[in-house]
Amino acid sequence: MDATLSIRRNKLSRQTVRQILRIATHAGSLLPLLWMGWQYQQDLLGVDPVRAVILRTGRITLISLLLTLAVTPAKIVFGWKQLLPLRRTLGLYMFLYVNIHLWSFAWLDYGLDWEFILEGIFEQRYVLVGFAAYLILIPLALTSNKWGMRRLGKNWKRLHKLVYLIGGLGLIHFFWLVKNVYTRPILYGSVMLILLLLRVGPIKQWFLRAQRRMKARLAKR
Repeated sequence: MDATLSIRRNKLSRQTVRQILRIATHAGSLLPLLWMGWQYQQDLLGVDPVRAVILRTGRITLISLLLTLAVTPAKIVFGWKQLLPLRRTLGLYMFLYVNIHLWSFAWLDYGLDWEFILEGIFEQRYVLVGFAAYLILIPLALTSNKWGMRRLGKNWKRLHKLVYLIGGLGLIHFFWLVKNVYTRPILYGSVMLILLLLRVGPIKQWFLRAQRRMKARLAKR
């Protein structure tokens, strides 16, 4: 009886943790958008609010991408399996912000003048690279669901590995955009490199073995 109650409490605890993490993820992802929207309405985004919106949504897109990529390494290093369901949510918020980023460029900055937009895409290399990353991202977002997993089968994982290419293109886009101020692109690039290295076989296995040793020690206590 006591064992059954203990199991139920553990299950409730895990469910509660998952719910808290889910709420925190949605709140944390939406708060920057709400804050930026309020600042835009109040004319608090500086002398060039359109550029501020474009730059800020671009940065949030990259941060969302890094958080999405951080989920698996967090499981490898710390054993935080409860974060895995959040990967899809974070990825979809990344897609939301990159759409706001793109449409801020096309609508607020270029006034939906498609000839002018196409000229901007093909004449400015950072825009071309960013647009290429966006096109690659579309099928990933559309298949980030159970239907997509069923339809693609084993190819689903292959398709979603393109997120690494998207990350690289996004960093190049940011690097070329900021021109001479490279602090943030280098920081984001360093974080992405660390996250990718943690997935490499020998490094991944070292952390997994360390986790097992830690669990064994705790079990003996």
